[in-house]
Amino acid sequence: MTASLKIGQPVQAAALEQIWFTRCPVPTATGLAYKLGWLSDEFSVDGIALDTLQENRDLGRHHYDHDLPTLVREGGNILALAARAQGARTRLIGLTWIEERQAILVRPDSAIRAAKDLKGKRLALPDWNQHPIASHQRGTSIARGMSLQGYRGVLHYAGLTFDDVELVEVPSNRPHPTRGDHTAAAQQDGLSNLWRGIDYLVQGKVDAVYVKGASAVDAARAAGVVVGIDLDRIPDPTYRVNNGTPRPITVHEDFINNHFDELVRFLAQTLRTADWAASHEVEVHKILESETRGSGSAVADAYRDDFHKKLHPDLSPQRLAWFEQQKKSLWLHGFLEHDFDFSDWVDHRPLAAAHELLAQWREKGKA
Repeated sequence: MTASLKIGQPVQAAALEQIWFTRCPVPTATGLAYKLGWLSDEFSVDGIALDTLQENRDLGRHHYDHDLPTLVREGGNILALAARAQGARTRLIGLTWIEERQAILVRPDSAIRAAKDLKGKRLALPDWNQHPIASHQRGTSIARGMSLQGYRGVLHYAGLTFDDVELVEVPSNRPHPTRGDHTAAAQQDGLSNLWRGIDYLVQGKVDAVYVKGASAVDAARAAGVVVGIDLDRIPDPTYRVNNGTPRPITVHEDFINNHFDELVRFLAQTLRTADWAASHEVEVHKILESETRGSGSAVADAYRDDFHKKLHPDLSPQRLAWFEQQKKSLWLHGFLEHDFDFSDWVDHRPLAAAHELLAQWREKGKA
């Protein structure tokens, strides 16, 4: 006779067999923990497989839609916000802030050397993505979103607005997971395609272009253009709020509800890695060459000012306020399918529990 489930009796979740994670080509404690082998070691003892979407062609689309229950995503916030706005059942469980060389590039003979010099100039604006899934077009138009936010920040810093400049649309041709272009070469090309405005800058069709990160440093050097305005040197971080500042860690709500302990262990290992990174700058830079797909010199140029000591996620009021500022701006400029309640998205419990678990590991000499 088959046992029946009594009314009100909780349903036992199936045992966890696999954890997925995904990160963008930027410095993350998640990526470092994976490259060090600490995440795999943590779960292999339980027979739980650990895999990354970057190495799985068939599931790569979940970096965008987050429709994978045991996925941890530490990546750019435009996609995270867009997925939530499209109804993805995600929760925000952490935020990092890593300065990653946000800059306005100009030609070497340009007179643009300060934010105020942008007045009256032509700024390259990548067009909307050509995405095979219509509802993903706006949310995956990352180059456009980053450029708008970058210009908005530097213009506001100088007391200017978009009315004071001319935005010139340039092509944006990013690869898409549904097209099957997930090879390392295609991903590298995809990074280069984020900065197609550099071609227009060299040709004199625009006067300035927003870029960020190690891949942009390499692209700028190859094209012979220079940094006119270094946004990282603007004292107030508010003007640098963008796709990676702050960078969210999001998970599917099923992960929290059904496998909370495993999620906490995952986060504890990333916190442990962030502690390790603070005293291993050389090793971190070496790992980032493969993580960011940038040259060693580009990594050193893009990630400066003791960034390796700041990889720890938190949910501080300041970071949450910056992130909500980003959400409101993306909604205003049409990147989000629907608005949503920001405060309801946040779940403080997993990260708080991870800090407690790491402290216990240390007391026992396990970390």
